[in-house]
Amino acid sequence: MPPPSPPAFTAVLFGLSGCLVDFGARTLASAQQRLGLADHVAYPVLPAATRNILQPMLLEAADRHAQPCPGSLALLEQLQQQTVPCAWLEELPAAACDVLASALPAWLQGAPCGDSSRPWPAPDSCWQALSTLQVARLEGCVLISGEPRLLHAGLNAGLWTVGLAASGPLCGHAPQDWQGLSSERREQLRAQATLQLYRLGVHSVVDHLAELGPSLNDLANRRQKGEKP
Repeated sequence: MPPPSPPAFTAVLFGLSGCLVDFGARTLASAQQRLGLADHVAYPVLPAATRNILQPMLLEAADRHAQPCPGSLALLEQLQQQTVPCAWLEELPAAACDVLASALPAWLQGAPCGDSSRPWPAPDSCWQALSTLQVARLEGCVLISGEPRLLHAGLNAGLWTVGLAASGPLCGHAPQDWQGLSSERREQLRAQATLQLYRLGVHSVVDHLAELGPSLNDLANRRQKGEKP
């Protein structure tokens, strides 16, 4: 059965790693592990020298993990048919972003978050992406990601937000590793991630993009009732 068609929102912004591609957001984590760094240290806050050393490792990791996440290609096709403006956001280096995004349709715009904007959770990159898409208003704009800092940026920008519990860094498992866990362990990790995302203030949480349809329908109903993000 095909996934339900999402309603036409003003615009949809996505995270890249751990959302559209790279289930488990393993690109940065695996590169950091090779260098002996702790996982989940945000790339922009690393010292410049460390970022320079990491870049070739990030390219290798991005090449390994540049597979679409479940449901991403079908969702993008539906949004394109509905002429909903879309873009992805990512704070990894542009070269690594290009490798990760190579698995996605060529029409999809990308917005690597470089030195031109404050790092997440500042809202700058969200607003800049919407401006690039020539979106005239924030009303009806949605951000979807598994990265808490990007979701926080979306909330600060005044967007509707949907968190991804299983495919993002909070669970942090590549697809084969995720499926190799016991059902009890998967449920435990999923529940912990879901709770953390709701505590952040996101408006809805699903496991990954293949489960997004009902969530977008719910947000559309909430908008029709006059609720604001």
